[in-house]
Amino acid sequence: MEVVMSQLLAVAFALLAGLMMTRVFKRIGGGLPDVTSFLIAGVLIGPYVLGRLKIPGIGFATFEEINQVTVLSNVALGFIAFDIGNEFRLSQLKKTGKKAAVIGVLQAVIAALLVDAALIALHFVLGGDVLPISVAITLGAIAAATAPAATLMVVRQFKAKGPVTELLLPIVALDDAVGLIVFAVSFGIAQAMEGGSLNVITVIVNPLLEIVCSLILGALMGVLMTWLEKLFFSNSNRLSMTISFVLMTIALSSVSIPVGPVTISFSSLLVCMMLGTVFCNICEYSADIMTRSEKWTVPLYAVFFVISGASLDLGVFRYGGVILIGVTYIVVRCLGKFFGALLSSSMMNCESNVKKYLGITLWPQAGVALGMVVTAGRGLGEGEGALVRNTILFSVLVYELFGPMMTKWALTKAGEIVPASPEKKSRARFAPKEEKHA
Repeated sequence: MEVVMSQLLAVAFALLAGLMMTRVFKRIGGGLPDVTSFLIAGVLIGPYVLGRLKIPGIGFATFEEINQVTVLSNVALGFIAFDIGNEFRLSQLKKTGKKAAVIGVLQAVIAALLVDAALIALHFVLGGDVLPISVAITLGAIAAATAPAATLMVVRQFKAKGPVTELLLPIVALDDAVGLIVFAVSFGIAQAMEGGSLNVITVIVNPLLEIVCSLILGALMGVLMTWLEKLFFSNSNRLSMTISFVLMTIALSSVSIPVGPVTISFSSLLVCMMLGTVFCNICEYSADIMTRSEKWTVPLYAVFFVISGASLDLGVFRYGGVILIGVTYIVVRCLGKFFGALLSSSMMNCESNVKKYLGITLWPQAGVALGMVVTAGRGLGEGEGALVRNTILFSVLVYELFGPMMTKWALTKAGEIVPASPEKKSRARFAPKEEKHA
């Protein structure tokens, strides 16, 4: 009972700390996105700062305590993916579908290839003992993934709207599928180099099977949810049904079934994204439900980012080699995303603002990349797995703290985030409470 109480207090304190941090940065005029404020709050209540005081319920003293509440992170990621499915409405895809598909695939592959090339070159400079080539290839594959959660939060907070935003959200969603394929193939090659044999099932069959099974499961759940929603006429009951289905889908996507030499598994992000896509395209009142769901999930997302900040391991700064490899990874990946988006958007004859700013909005990286790190840790040797983990933790720390700010900057420069005028800010400050924006 004491453990449960301590966990509830820790979650409540995490939410409070995140909210108060947004007020701190509002006061000092920093203009940071709420995502960054939540992440900084998480670092402050994590094991390296406030957690050192070891006060039960006040911060997280150890990473084990953080792991005990990661179910909230899994739920939040599921709802984030479900919300992104809303960007795949057929009416919208008719305008941006082809562009989003081409740009989404090319920028991810280009980023992965550039990071591969840079880290393989660094491998010959530092030597195989410091940076094994299998680690270089694995890190290159992880570079393809982005962070849909941070991007979605910035877009929502500042109500971004325009050509860049219309392409950004479906591209971020596609990154998960592309990233899974790139990672599976590259990681299979890395494992083959470690073990001396190339496993076609691991490299090709399992990742493709995971993507196909995820899309099928998500589609079936979307059809079933739409049919059951018709049994209710209250918007509150329909929202409750939606929440229950997203939770159920997250749970089902954790199942893994070995069938002979292959394994049937699912990506919770892809499954929930497909759930949202099917639901939004075949349910006539999906727009209203998605709006209500968005309001319900606001505190859940806040807790998710605070916990993500607390999970960042500041201990990676102790290793000079990790910092060098991490800086190379960060810089080259950013260049790959920027020039990959620039090249592919030019091929698709996109507007000038899309060419200039889309790539910058693709810099944040977190959830999917961390999932790939877990897989890499299991498949590589202990030393190689630790190097991959520490490098990605270092890069995630940088990307998550500065990525949302760069996304906001890019969307502002593109004219899709309009800064509030001093008069508007003054009116909002002194307006009646029910008229203020939370």
